[in-house]
Amino acid sequence: MAQLMEFAANNLILVAALAVIATLIIKTEIGLKLNNIPQLNTNEAVRLMNDDNVVILDVRENNEYNEGHIRDSVHVPMTALVKRLSELDKHKNKQILAYCRSGSRSNSACRTLSKQGFEHVSNLAGGIMGWSSANLPVTKK
Repeated sequence: MAQLMEFAANNLILVAALAVIATLIIKTEIGLKLNNIPQLNTNEAVRLMNDDNVVILDVRENNEYNEGHIRDSVHVPMTALVKRLSELDKHKNKQILAYCRSGSRSNSACRTLSKQGFEHVSNLAGGIMGWSSANLPVTKK
């Protein structure tokens, strides 16, 4: 225990950085649990796409979308989501699966949609990176 205290005293910056990182991770995890937005893994997302009339919403920027996206996805960049909500109004009662690069922006998009009265929104956990890692298809068309 004395060595641990000595290490902490000699490396205050490292200990402070560790504390900040741990706090951010805990805050993120608690936020995900409390926001009531389902976080679907790739298997659950594919099942949802096969079972329901789902709208797949890509909230990445144009250059990211053009590099490859999930087939039949609707592209509304996160930066334009609030301005373009009227385009999504016709899908208000449908299941919406949002995704971005890693799942962070799309989680914010899900919260925005939920606040605007969209009833069934889900986030693709891991985003397009998780989708591609699972060797699921992307298209550039």
